[in-house]
Amino acid sequence: MGKVVLVTGVARRLGGRFVRRIQRDPEVDRVVAVDAVPPEQQLGGADFVRADIRQPTIARVLAEHSVDTVVHLDVTGTPLGSGSRTTVKETNVIGTMQLLGACQKSPTVKRLVVKSSTNVYGSAPRDPAVFTETTPPKSLPSGGFAKDAVEVEGYVRGFARRRPDVAVCVLRFANILGPYADSPLASYFSLPVLPTVLGYDPRLQFVHEDDVIEVLRIGAHEARRGTLNSGTFNVAGDGVLLLSQCARRLGRPTVPLLLPVVTWAGSTMRTLGMTDFSPEQIRLLTHGRVVETVQLHETLGYRPEYTTAETFAEFADSRGRGLLPPETLAGAVDRIAALPALGGGHLPTQSAN
Repeated sequence: MGKVVLVTGVARRLGGRFVRRIQRDPEVDRVVAVDAVPPEQQLGGADFVRADIRQPTIARVLAEHSVDTVVHLDVTGTPLGSGSRTTVKETNVIGTMQLLGACQKSPTVKRLVVKSSTNVYGSAPRDPAVFTETTPPKSLPSGGFAKDAVEVEGYVRGFARRRPDVAVCVLRFANILGPYADSPLASYFSLPVLPTVLGYDPRLQFVHEDDVIEVLRIGAHEARRGTLNSGTFNVAGDGVLLLSQCARRLGRPTVPLLLPVVTWAGSTMRTLGMTDFSPEQIRLLTHGRVVETVQLHETLGYRPEYTTAETFAEFADSRGRGLLPPETLAGAVDRIAALPALGGGHLPTQSAN
């Protein structure tokens, strides 16, 4: 008999994509898709079970289907439909506690994969240039999704100590982007004009949706020869982009503002429902965050297909041309550079070197 994989958070696009992908693996016999609301997307041949992971009924679902692999994707920073931030936090934290409690009691569960985030490192002015999986944050996140992710990982570590027989894989994803990305950062980059913090140009990393699906799939199976897929792994595309580079590639002008003004603007945007410009996102857009992915490459044995720049390029293409299309902006810069030097009346000459 093949694997029986239970996936949470399937009403979201990422969860639905993973359910359809994992079904194609020959060693998977059955997929049980769980969410509190019915998904709008097709789940293929998966068995959909409408269940709220915040409720103890999730234990019965594990038992009835003899689940041996749990992929927990219902850890997110954005509400679904008309949901509120309170509902999201309850699902992230209380839902994870209930799910882990059910896994602990289940004799059939042998593998657990948890979707986490590099948000657990926070963003602070004294941060190291690069975070590894064992680097403690200089300033723990004080609220929002980042704090939820920290709490979730704490509960997962406790579960791993209580059930050492279960292989536990925690995947800390950088900012997930792609043609269908639905996240606060994707909403920010979709604004016609990007508010930025005056005097800061943070370094950012991205991971493509396709790479997210593949890494989750690797975590859900037995490790390949010469690799290990239990533990904690940073997942990000190679390279970094500055926020100013992102804005130019989107063709969107930026408006540098003082930090208090950005904070006020973020609060206003949240109130108006334009984008979830949360305090944690403001810190990211001020100080940035870069993680090391050596363990992803050497231990997990996976190198993302998309670099950070390639991931952002696909995202930018899906969002259409901004007010300042990159080619138009580049042409304007070239024309300015070709103007006669001020006061000299002569075109600049090229150096022999």
